[in-house]
Amino acid sequence: MNKIDEYGRYQRAKKFKSPFCDARPEKSVISLLVIHCISLPEGHYAGGAIHDLFMGRLDCQTHSSFSILQNLQVSAHCVIYRDGHIQQYVPFSLRAWHAGDSSFMGVSKCNDYSIGIELEGTVYSSYTNAQYHALAKLTDQIKLNYPRINNTRIAAHSDIAPRRKQDPGKKFDWQYYFSLLKL
Repeated sequence: MNKIDEYGRYQRAKKFKSPFCDARPEKSVISLLVIHCISLPEGHYAGGAIHDLFMGRLDCQTHSSFSILQNLQVSAHCVIYRDGHIQQYVPFSLRAWHAGDSSFMGVSKCNDYSIGIELEGTVYSSYTNAQYHALAKLTDQIKLNYPRINNTRIAAHSDIAPRRKQDPGKKFDWQYYFSLLKL
């Protein structure tokens, strides 16, 4: 059974509508999966700061580290939290604003042709077993729906923006993640 509908909504995710997305360019083909990490404040889990950031409602006065996020317009297609539950902020059919200035295999503007998945975590922390399993199930469904994505077209944010980003970090166990994929 297909778990992603014709609009790019993942059946197993709780859905929200981030304002930080738009239509993909007319001839773009979804062909890349980008894995990120996020926690707000860094190293703090739970709470609603990630949700508020992606919904454009983060009160940047609530924590000193949030000042750099003032007026930031950013989103991801999905966030996978520490317990494995998934929230979807942008349907896969739309362009989420997750990759910024980026390039993969010589092709720039990764947001145009990629799906961005955030894992709740930091570049210094290990990820939970529940996150790996949820990510693997989601990845398998993405690969079913977007056949140009294969294991060689799954990248870290640090791969597509190496001068700016380090996520998901050295603690992300790529070998374990790929071993969980069925497709």
